[in-house]
Amino acid sequence: MKTHITLLMAAFLMIGASGCSTWEGMSHRERSAAIGAGVGGVAGAVMTDGGVLGTVGGAAVGGVIGDQIGK
Repeated sequence: MKTHITLLMAAFLMIGASGCSTWEGMSHRERSAAIGAGVGGVAGAVMTDGGVLGTVGGAAVGGVIGDQIGK
């Protein structure tokens, strides 16, 4: 149940962030980093069954990967 709540919260966060006006002012690289952080955070949460360290670690790694892909 904890994993489902975490995934639901992440989905709402991503939906909310997609409607922000700042999203339009971001560069391609910044958008890639933000998307990577979101995907990495969700993946980390799922892999560690909602663990905080896994979620934050996944977001950090995903953000770095997204930044490098967005170059």
